[in-house]
Amino acid sequence: MVEKQISFKIIPKKPVTISGYIRDKKTGEDLIGAACYIKELASGTVSNVYGFYSLSIPSGRYTVSYSFLGNKTVELILEIEEDRILTIELENESQQISEVTITGEGVAKNIKRNEMSVIKLPVSTVKKLPALMGEVDLIKAIQMLPGVKPAAEGSTGFSVRGGNPDQNLILLDEAPVYNASHLLGFFSIFNNDAISDLKLYKGDLPASIGGRLSSFLDIRMKNGNSKKFSGNGGIGTISSRLTLEGPIGKNEKTSFILSGRRSYLDLFLRLSSNEDVKDNIVYFYDLNAKVNHKIDDKNRLFVSTYFGKDKFKSSENQLSFGNQTLTLRWNHLFSNKIFSNTTLLWSKYNYELSDSGGANAFKWESNLEDLSVKQDFNYFLNSNNTIKFGGIFTYHKFEPGYAHGVGDQSFISEYKVNDANAFEEALYISNEQKIGSRLNLKYGLRFSMFNNVGKGTIYDFDENYQAVDSTIYKSGKIFNTYTNWEPRAGLLYTLNELSSIKMSYSRTVQYMQLAQNSSGGMPLDVWFPASPNVEPQKSDQYAIGYFRNFKENTIESSVELYYKKMKNTIDFKDFANLLLNKELEGELRFGSTEAYGLEFMTQLNLNRLQGWFGYTYSKTNRTVTGINDGRSYRSPYDVPHDFKAAISYQLTPRTSISANFAYSTGKPITFPTGRAEYQGAFIKIYSDRNSYRLPDYHRMDLALTVKNRKKPNRKWEGEWNFSLYNAYGRKNPWIVNFIQDENDPKIIYAEKTYLFTFVPSVTYNFKF
Repeated sequence: MVEKQISFKIIPKKPVTISGYIRDKKTGEDLIGAACYIKELASGTVSNVYGFYSLSIPSGRYTVSYSFLGNKTVELILEIEEDRILTIELENESQQISEVTITGEGVAKNIKRNEMSVIKLPVSTVKKLPALMGEVDLIKAIQMLPGVKPAAEGSTGFSVRGGNPDQNLILLDEAPVYNASHLLGFFSIFNNDAISDLKLYKGDLPASIGGRLSSFLDIRMKNGNSKKFSGNGGIGTISSRLTLEGPIGKNEKTSFILSGRRSYLDLFLRLSSNEDVKDNIVYFYDLNAKVNHKIDDKNRLFVSTYFGKDKFKSSENQLSFGNQTLTLRWNHLFSNKIFSNTTLLWSKYNYELSDSGGANAFKWESNLEDLSVKQDFNYFLNSNNTIKFGGIFTYHKFEPGYAHGVGDQSFISEYKVNDANAFEEALYISNEQKIGSRLNLKYGLRFSMFNNVGKGTIYDFDENYQAVDSTIYKSGKIFNTYTNWEPRAGLLYTLNELSSIKMSYSRTVQYMQLAQNSSGGMPLDVWFPASPNVEPQKSDQYAIGYFRNFKENTIESSVELYYKKMKNTIDFKDFANLLLNKELEGELRFGSTEAYGLEFMTQLNLNRLQGWFGYTYSKTNRTVTGINDGRSYRSPYDVPHDFKAAISYQLTPRTSISANFAYSTGKPITFPTGRAEYQGAFIKIYSDRNSYRLPDYHRMDLALTVKNRKKPNRKWEGEWNFSLYNAYGRKNPWIVNFIQDENDPKIIYAEKTYLFTFVPSVTYNFKF
């Protein structure tokens, strides 16, 4: 008997790649962070900031689903035997009031994404929130998140996890914005109608991002409707806006968006019977514009710009300031696995202050200008590894102040603070790696360098911070260099389909900082660079969190614990002279900051009910040589208890209501605790730095939105928004001053200044 052996050769499935773009079907807008998910492999990916996705898998027959929050999920059964390019368009989810429609993210991206301390807010949700004076504001929405605290009542400045407002990097279409305020900080420069995506990183910064210690706010403009011409806008209590967008040509390859706003508070002032008020000027305006063109399937060009200005003028004083940005981008696909983005950036922040008061008439001008070139690559190596790498080069030009007399009667002579120049460079690489079905690692490294470049003047200071000498460097000479390694790491462990644990570590370095005369939005501030006298600030942040979803991913909850240690913290001596000071570095004091906290957040993505609520417990302390006798003291943004809620509810297909509520511990403040008499004058004796607190802060805002009835074949749609800011009239303190009594100089009393009680507003929004 002969035995015959039969051998079987298992032929492995060849690897294939499915890639393309995920877009909105109605407008053609790229969808950032949309999900592509393979059910049979329990694996997937999300689209990048340009809507591009790429996923490498074994060849075979699969059920592929595409989803995005607020859009209908598309599910396809595909036989994928070779590389395939597939661009998907998703429809908006229809609003059904009679029954609950699931609008959550079906694949639980917040659970499975290796990303923590990051919050993405849909612009559609932000638009439903109550408005201050008729303008729903993106920055005001950011301030309603856990771990984020407003710098002052009504201000667009914000502190993240105990950091200073200047430690937040704000990018508009990748271009830096150095002052995001309009109208003394009551509004931000960001027009909702021009924005497509908003994402805040409170920690766990990607390796591609650096230059700030606390946070990164990534704001992306719309590309413009490539399907048809459309418009929308609004007429509010003190401002109005209009946005136009549409295709250029008939082939849907080119589209544009143009969006503008202007306030008209100055028009109401002209109605005043008071001649001193009648001729005053108070207004702001801004303009967003963008054009994008699809050259072919592998090449795409974008040009976007922003221009905005504020102007205040009285009979004697005038103040104006503004931001300008320009972004040129080229997307290129080297293959279905390698995505490239080349970017040229320009940003400028300028401000002027003048006084026409006779002999003291003067004009002060200041500018900060950046020019950058950036190259980024996404390499989708395989289904388990996504590699990102690239670099950026930036030229900074600082013109901190030039003052001169105005008019024939002025005795003010020319005075100029020394200009400064710097190069800032960085290279980075990172990888997101999946290990098995539960573990996901993210690790990266950023190398940053900062060069002080002449022409420049550097002062030498003695032990009492007095300038004793100076050195002048010739134009173009690099006379000081800092280099730093910035590691980043993250871990995701998926417990089950509805819960996960995440951890992260990030080191960040900041080479530029802000000297500001107040915490409000007045632009009397000076940006200055690291130098031989000022070492760059550094931060190490550790975080761990638990993430859990409920009710088919329509309720997302999380709790995060963080610890942050900052070195080379910059603070200012008591009664520091920050403006028009050539020897500003002598006003600085250096030390360290320690911040830690616990953050809870729940997001609601139900059909009728949208919004979020959260609570933060945190502590932030500084220890700085030369301040508070070297003892630790509270940071100005140390607010232990902070509760926020922002909720909207759809009553009927035409009517919705929304409410904000905020409560927080009062901010630290330094109070006078005594007085001394010296040569017949009384001198205040102050407490330790920030040893007292203002009263607790709390406020509620309400809004009602009513849409017009829809009529067949009518293209115009409108809605009325009625808002009430500070609904129960809480008089939250803005400034506390200590005034000496005119009749009895021995008596000093506290005087509280508040900004708002009830602030009603009406806005009519429309689109066509």
